[in-house]
Amino acid sequence: MNILLTTIKSLRSSSVKKIIDAKMQDFHNLLSAKNNILFQELCFCLMTANFNAEKSLKIQTALKNKFLTLSEKKLAEKLKELGHRHPNVRAKYIVEARQYNLQNILHKHKEELELRNYLAKTIKGLGFKEASHFLRNIGYTNLAIVDFHIVDLLVKNKLLEEPKTITPKIYLQVEQILKDIAKRAKMSLAELDLYLWYIETGKVIK
Repeated sequence: MNILLTTIKSLRSSSVKKIIDAKMQDFHNLLSAKNNILFQELCFCLMTANFNAEKSLKIQTALKNKFLTLSEKKLAEKLKELGHRHPNVRAKYIVEARQYNLQNILHKHKEELELRNYLAKTIKGLGFKEASHFLRNIGYTNLAIVDFHIVDLLVKNKLLEEPKTITPKIYLQVEQILKDIAKRAKMSLAELDLYLWYIETGKVIK
């Protein structure tokens, strides 16, 4: 862990910190966003499952409120045209998710773990990772986004044995490792994820 912490410390003394601080502020600004903006973020996270985050962001930027207005067929056609790997199933998930008022859900479920569990259980296409990603992107800070980029980094640093798949049980185990790193690095899980993502990919997306 010490090598990883040293790398994070070094990045916090570089220009990367300014980029990550700005991204964290962007997330914080969405805490009080209108429902249509929240829904766009939800759609981004629905699209990232088994797909590229950077390409998902480009699709989100292209469609914006069309996520709320296009028919399932037209949305699938747009997703395919814009290069999504799974246009039909993602269009189905997005259209089904329109029934939920995200502002009401966030207001009703105050505690972050409870909120993540509710979203993962209720909205088709969301698991712990996608629900955590959505909540982080709208300003929540105490949940880990566990994907294979993060797992690979932890394996390289001998903090985890490589799992065959990320089950809910393994997700929570990895999240605890990340909580320990965040505590020692004196930052939130949300901020840590951006640093780890940068270490693994050389990019800060969201």
